[in-house]
Amino acid sequence: MTLSPAEAGAADTLIALALSEDLGTGGDRTSLATIPESTTARAAFVARGAGVVAGLPVAERVCHAVSAALAFTPAVPDGTATARGTVLATVGGPLRAVLAAERTALNFLQRLSGVASLTRKFVDAAGGFRARVLDTRKTTPGWRLLEKYAVRAGGGTNHRVGLYDGILIKDNHLAGIGGDVRRAVEAARAFAGNAGLPVEVEVDTLDQLEVALAVRADIVLLDNMSLDQLRAAVARRDAVAPGVLLEASGGVNLTTVRDIAATGVDRVSVGALTHSAPALDIGLDYLS
Repeated sequence: MTLSPAEAGAADTLIALALSEDLGTGGDRTSLATIPESTTARAAFVARGAGVVAGLPVAERVCHAVSAALAFTPAVPDGTATARGTVLATVGGPLRAVLAAERTALNFLQRLSGVASLTRKFVDAAGGFRARVLDTRKTTPGWRLLEKYAVRAGGGTNHRVGLYDGILIKDNHLAGIGGDVRRAVEAARAFAGNAGLPVEVEVDTLDQLEVALAVRADIVLLDNMSLDQLRAAVARRDAVAPGVLLEASGGVNLTTVRDIAATGVDRVSVGALTHSAPALDIGLDYLS
């Protein structure tokens, strides 16, 4: 996997902030005090546990931001399932620069690999059914593009990036216009015009679903519905509006996702992919 231009730009912005807060104006004073300037070394980024790696291109950008003299060599591509002890990449060059880049590079790698690893668990749990596992906008501020990149590395699918690239009519939008699903969808479709924006509407009852299907929303988000309700929703969609996509959301975890996918919905959105992913333990080991 490679970063898109937008993802690379987001990475560079975050890297500049991260290095500024770590190095300040004085640099790595411990290394400056103890490591001769001419000393060179090689080190390996090593997985301390099983997971899915993501963020190697970001770690490489960290190293190059610290020093153009650092050579970063990936050993595996992003999206690779790793075991404990797997070498993910090596870095070599001036030891002072290696040490200055170490923590920031690891912070990116551990966070993004954690997102990819959790995503893979959800994707595997939902395997065998047509439902795709999607992320949400529940991301770390500033990290959205990178966390969504990590979701793809884990085998998940990106939902809309932000409020600007899709229309999702949620419960509070409906509350603001008296709960009128038909009015909301028709207004959104008129607003979207020829922009090609998909129109999605959230419903929490089967009666609301009937209206959403009647006005042919592109996607209907089935919020916090029981398994029986989800199955009924799929059956009704198949009968009257087979082109409409159904997305399940709410109450989705690793215990429930398989049963939800088995109902026949097309998509399962999971906020936990980004808001609750634990970091993957990765270390930097001195080689020579």
